[in-house]
Amino acid sequence: MSEEPQRIEELITSLKQQRDELSVKIHLTGMEMREEWDRLDMKLSKLCSKYEPVKDAVGETSGDVWQTLKQLGSEIGDGFKRIGKAIQSHDK
Repeated sequence: MSEEPQRIEELITSLKQQRDELSVKIHLTGMEMREEWDRLDMKLSKLCSKYEPVKDAVGETSGDVWQTLKQLGSEIGDGFKRIGKAIQSHDK
């Protein structure tokens, strides 16, 4: 596997782990965070569904595809960080 697909694979794995950890705590937050959570969970599903068909077709895909996948993953990660901070604030 070349460098780009490997990075995306690691990003998705990390995002899934973050999602699972936050899922345990999300019920403690307000409705606003729940809506954010639902939106991010949908984005992660979209990222996974876009990544799977292209991960083995590295030679046939352009850099734009990988850039788009990385950008979507970054947006999801940023959202998970916001939710994590909100959970921490709620726990205090």
